[in-house]
Amino acid sequence: MRKTDGLFKLLGLCLLAGILTAGVLFPIVGAAGVASNKASETVDSMSAELANVPPPLVTTITDSGGHPIATLYDQYRIPTASSQINEAMKWALVSVEDKRFYEHHGVDWKGTIRAALSNSTGGDTQGASTLTQQYVKNYLINVIYRDDEIGQKKAQEQSVARKLKEARIAIQLETKMDKDQILTSYLNVVEFSRKIYGVGAAAQTYFNTTPDKLSVPQAALLAGMVNNPPFYDPWSHPERATERRNLVLDRMVENRKLAPEDAAKFKTEPLGVLPDGPVKPAANCTGAGPENGFFCQYVQDYLLTNGMSKDDLYSGGYTIRTTMDQNAQHAAKVSAEQQVNKTQKNVANTLSLVRPGKDKHEVVALAANRDYGPDASKGQTTYALPSDVSNVTGAGSSYKIFTTAAALEQHKTGIYATIQTPQSYVSRIYVGGGQSCPLVARGTRAYCLSNYGEGNYGPSMPLQQALATSPNTGFVILEEQAGLGPVLDMARRLGMRNTMASNPATGGPVDPKSKEAIHNMTQQKYYGPGGASKDGFGAFTLGFSPTNGLELANVAATIMSGGVWCPPTPIAAVSNRDGKPIKVKEPACEQAVPEGLANSLAVGMSKDDTDGTSRAAAQAAGWNRPMIGKTGTTQESGSAAFVAAVPQMAGAAMVFRPDNPFGGLCDGAGNVTPCANGNMFGGKAPARTWFGAMNQILAGQPVIPLPPSDPAYEH
Repeated sequence: MRKTDGLFKLLGLCLLAGILTAGVLFPIVGAAGVASNKASETVDSMSAELANVPPPLVTTITDSGGHPIATLYDQYRIPTASSQINEAMKWALVSVEDKRFYEHHGVDWKGTIRAALSNSTGGDTQGASTLTQQYVKNYLINVIYRDDEIGQKKAQEQSVARKLKEARIAIQLETKMDKDQILTSYLNVVEFSRKIYGVGAAAQTYFNTTPDKLSVPQAALLAGMVNNPPFYDPWSHPERATERRNLVLDRMVENRKLAPEDAAKFKTEPLGVLPDGPVKPAANCTGAGPENGFFCQYVQDYLLTNGMSKDDLYSGGYTIRTTMDQNAQHAAKVSAEQQVNKTQKNVANTLSLVRPGKDKHEVVALAANRDYGPDASKGQTTYALPSDVSNVTGAGSSYKIFTTAAALEQHKTGIYATIQTPQSYVSRIYVGGGQSCPLVARGTRAYCLSNYGEGNYGPSMPLQQALATSPNTGFVILEEQAGLGPVLDMARRLGMRNTMASNPATGGPVDPKSKEAIHNMTQQKYYGPGGASKDGFGAFTLGFSPTNGLELANVAATIMSGGVWCPPTPIAAVSNRDGKPIKVKEPACEQAVPEGLANSLAVGMSKDDTDGTSRAAAQAAGWNRPMIGKTGTTQESGSAAFVAAVPQMAGAAMVFRPDNPFGGLCDGAGNVTPCANGNMFGGKAPARTWFGAMNQILAGQPVIPLPPSDPAYEH
């Protein structure tokens, strides 16, 4: 190299040093000064954020007893204090990445100027970043811009401007944090490949240990990875990882933190990572397993519906103690599987259980015959079968509860009053009948129906008996008397909130852009007067519409709570990453119907297990407790339900076709199968599912009588 070249390079180095120093320490005056002041504000804000805002953590979901059942996260990170990280790990990192870490004040000026000069003159890009600067960059990439590819690229671009900003933040950061805090924070934020972040998670997933127990070669392996985690991944590139680990050991010797003979010994050791890759928990509700996954899914859905963002849920480091009773959950799962095989195609059997109360309705169990999971070949599903509007064909005559409640509220009848129950009936108020029904207007036919079977019912009977034996005509007539609008509103008030807000076609969200009423209207609007038909659908009381099983269970809980509706909550308590309790925004409880009405309705529903459609299932189970119940079966036995409750517990069991809803269901010995002409009824598999689970759950609990009826609603 000529002397003049060396002179010019020296002058350039000095000039660049001056610019960098001025840029870091002093704003430029004039017009440029305004920009510099704005940049200073950004730097101040960023350094404060790095000093005070913690990185994403894992949210833990537990059962009611506090036992973990699942973890939710985007970045698997186990927060680790400085005292929990041994010296081998700290010195391995310092030795290989920043041996003057304890001497500088955030920036290694010699290395920074050399790198900036090389980059600005077109030479090879160079780093020379200190650990403090690396912490800044990793924080930007892994925390602030973790979901922003453009931001991540800017945080890594090789430019003087980026280096300058990074240096300024590093200098300010060292005025707010001491060296040990910076080193610990770095070790908690950096990635160790495969979405494993922080030394706590790395020690656990790589070696099944904790950071305080890492050996020197283990620490050297991890320290060597931070430079380029995917490149030095020990499972994908063991030779590279070994070479890099050995380099770190050499640097520890150079830094006088390791004896040469020990380094030589450690170099002969294998990497020692777990043989089949890193072991970390599932990042979502699949980690709750086949039995608890449906409950975990409802916890997530409930929190997202009530104001928490998914990003906050998956990064906030919350501990969410749920209301799930593990014994009840297991009993519900076992009972559902006893009626329908878990691998049976196109048949779902669900059981949702809710604890009644006047200040809270706690969800106790959400179970299905199917396992929760991603493997469809094993019959698994991640669709929220027990807690979503998943039964498209409905819950049948269980909807007669809403007609009865609306009629009682208007004093059109009483639970002991006699109602008409003719074998057949033609409703000219409601429409939608087939070709055999008479015309009520041009192109519009009346709604005609009959009771199931010949000679099963007399022309009239007490309402309590009708609720137990379920004649169709009696409740359509009662629906006419009460008015379909009030019946629809009663369904919503007693608990079918999401159901009535869903569309009638699929039970999903309403699509306002659709030109078809069945997609752009809610069930509340579509089935009512002024909806898709002029006068409304009289068949609503027969329960042919998409239904949410959990909400149906909550209807029973509302009745058993003196008419008080509360949201079916899966949340017992939530604490933040610091262990402090936080309040979840949940809808307030409401007095949906007068207490006397609710208690009278309960008495009206109290004969199903002794004189009604669930009698055979109750006797087979040896049932002897006072309870309320209502079965339901849809057309062609395509789905069936059983809504029931005792004072301690309310629930709903439903069997339906989740994949292809068209056709029937056949009840067999220990299984239900799809078929053309079904024989399924609510008193069969659904009732047996309820009784089987409740016998286990209530074992040893006292027998509590139902509340007495109110004379105002008796006749």
